[in-house]
Amino acid sequence: MRPRRRDGSNLDRTGTSRRGRRPSVLYGRCALCCAVSVVTVTPTAPDVETWAERYVLTTELHVKLAPPPPPKQFRTEAAPLWLTAPGRPPELRPARRGERTPKQEALETPHYRARTLHAFLHHELQAAELMCWALLAFSNAELEFRRGLLAICLDEIRHMGMYAKHIRALGSEVGDFGVRDWFWKRVPSCRSKLEFVAVMGMGLEAANLEYAPSFAERFRLAGDEAGAQIQERIAAEEVAHVGFATRWFTRWTGGCDFSTWAEQLPAPLSPWVMHGRPIAEDARRRAGMPDDFVAQLRAYVPEPKGRAEARAEPA
Repeated sequence: MRPRRRDGSNLDRTGTSRRGRRPSVLYGRCALCCAVSVVTVTPTAPDVETWAERYVLTTELHVKLAPPPPPKQFRTEAAPLWLTAPGRPPELRPARRGERTPKQEALETPHYRARTLHAFLHHELQAAELMCWALLAFSNAELEFRRGLLAICLDEIRHMGMYAKHIRALGSEVGDFGVRDWFWKRVPSCRSKLEFVAVMGMGLEAANLEYAPSFAERFRLAGDEAGAQIQERIAAEEVAHVGFATRWFTRWTGGCDFSTWAEQLPAPLSPWVMHGRPIAEDARRRAGMPDDFVAQLRAYVPEPKGRAEARAEPA
């Protein structure tokens, strides 16, 4: 079967493909205020692949944050589907220039802590979407691998819920701040399942082994213990995600060699942008990265070739 390509532009305002079936719309009337309410009822997905495609392409924020449970069955045969862009709810506007991660002194203010967590929530959203992207693009991969992608997707959605709850506790809402699709601009350049685990799991998610504990410390210094604990919990759960990618990389290549990994990173990505500082050596080892891999990552310095790629954002 030939691969298909699709992006989030082929959607109506409900997030449904214009070529596909529209969700049913039910109209009800509130007895107290006589206002008409509209409830969108999305048809049940017949298989995981349909669920994954709908999740990536929907433009409804409530579905991004809390989608219906996925079906249990995968298709027995599925043509590769290369989604080129996600659907974006209108609430998630592109970030303006100057909307950067606040400095430590700004984190004393709940508004700026909420803005920081909003950026992290969007990282989790992109990670969830890109697990679905890989599930669809590499539809001929091992079923065990695709089941793992779905499980990680659901973890990322749960992490979004943790962030959203605390953002509200800080007096803001999801959609109050701009977002950047940093991961989407880079990960879909992966042409194989090996490149995907190298970039997403062993690269971007592994970098969060450094970033999340760092932000936990910064939130604790700002007096936000609840925010710090969210970061610590996500950092702990990230180890399993990185371990998943590392195990498959090792299975497919016969080892966990640093040079082999670096060769799988599509340009302009390099090991230089795939970690924070200092390297979380213990966490990376628990995720299955050998000592020599961690040592070479710590020592890596790119050759000067013009403007360097910015370091990865925390996943």
